[in-house]
Amino acid sequence: MEEIEIINFTPETIGNYGVCGYKDVHKHEELVRKIAWYSKYYEDGLRIKGLFSKTDGYQGMIEYMPGKIAHRPVDANGYLFIQCVFVGFKKEYKGKGYGEQLIRECMKEALEGSYTGVAVVTRKGSFMATKDIFLKLGFSVVDAAPPDFELLAYRFDTDAPEPKFQSGLHERAAEYPEGLTIIRSAQCPYSVKNVNAIIKTAKEKYNLNPVLIDLDDPVAVQHSPCAFGTFCILYNGTVISHHPISNTRFENIMKKLIS
Repeated sequence: MEEIEIINFTPETIGNYGVCGYKDVHKHEELVRKIAWYSKYYEDGLRIKGLFSKTDGYQGMIEYMPGKIAHRPVDANGYLFIQCVFVGFKKEYKGKGYGEQLIRECMKEALEGSYTGVAVVTRKGSFMATKDIFLKLGFSVVDAAPPDFELLAYRFDTDAPEPKFQSGLHERAAEYPEGLTIIRSAQCPYSVKNVNAIIKTAKEKYNLNPVLIDLDDPVAVQHSPCAFGTFCILYNGTVISHHPISNTRFENIMKKLIS
């Protein structure tokens, strides 16, 4: 396996590498939305670094931004906040320490930038890193949110306030008491194609008229009813998905709810 390097993406170059498997700005609305989002917050400190192999191409990334504008429902002012980290479109790149290397890049930047520390939301399952890699690097669990999200932090100053989830997070679903509501942000590319299919299915199969809410600023995201922040599906005041899902998964959930 050939050596790979960490590349700093800029708004001008991110399209050359793609994000999360979306590589063509002429075909993928997901990538177009992500580039626009990245451009919007880049000057405020949003950064994406990619793992790139000359042989196998893009093999992972880390995304982070100042906690004050984090796209998760957290109070993490003063921290550098990791929103996404993954390695290995190909299995050969997993378990090689690249994930730790990416996280250390963020920690180094946080220290050089006089941040209080680094924070991240984790969860077992799809779309989020699990906490194990962060615990190995010295992070600790400082808060939790239903159903199984955890907020971790690495503090450079142990006397500094810990980050926390926004208060009342689990109660906000009640603000959407009727029908189907889909909440999304351009931060997550997996919220275009599947959402279009889910809306079509909801209308044609379940006679629902979904409300689609695009979160377009950090304040809106930080008041999301779900700890994932940038994606959520609610039905009659209850969160039925805490992260992006396929249309098939949506149908399986609805079958149980309306049977």
